[in-house]
Amino acid sequence: MTAQLPLALRLREGFDLDSYAGPPGLAEAVKALVAGEWGQVYLHGASGTGRTHLLTAAVRLAEGLGQSACLLPGEEMAHLTPDVLEAFEQFDLVAVDNVDALAGLPDWEEALFHLYNRCREAQGRLLFAALAPPAAAGFALPDLASRLGAGPVYRLTVPDDAALAALLQRRARHRGLVLGEEVAAYVVQRGERTPAALMQLLEALDEHALARQRRLTIPFVKEVLGW
Repeated sequence: MTAQLPLALRLREGFDLDSYAGPPGLAEAVKALVAGEWGQVYLHGASGTGRTHLLTAAVRLAEGLGQSACLLPGEEMAHLTPDVLEAFEQFDLVAVDNVDALAGLPDWEEALFHLYNRCREAQGRLLFAALAPPAAAGFALPDLASRLGAGPVYRLTVPDDAALAALLQRRARHRGLVLGEEVAAYVVQRGERTPAALMQLLEALDEHALARQRRLTIPFVKEVLGW
């Protein structure tokens, strides 16, 4: 098991269910999976829809409850040999991000198929994320595609500006910052409209506000971020 552990991704800071900007139903689906109400969940959506965020949040939630969990990167695994998947069924929750990066690779598809079966036999739970639903993700092994879609399948969409602004304000409060609605809306309008990018901007604003003892106003945001 020791040889495989470095494969698991380090969890990104700030990626938890409280900072998720998408529909509440998806956060509830993750909670249901971690609680053992479901054996698997498959998420799909374009870049920026929060796929990695939800997988990270699921692993973090599971670990917080005393479960063993890991997040595996499909795009990185594609450059390795499939035997790296051996023994991951020992985890209570296995989350595979960008699982479609393994589609069309026969050895990898077979290894993923066997990992799926071992995890389910061990009563483990599985969480997958990809650009497209299982039937359209490019998997050549029919049995694998059918198993990936055997549980709940959710389509993710990009959060709208109002949801992103609300997320910014929520995370600012967690940091002890006061971020007004007008300022939050301004940051969303001028910044990259993804939760991850906005969290980076908030971190920069927090650092400068603390160092200079300044409030978060639009002029201050312009000054710090060069807008």
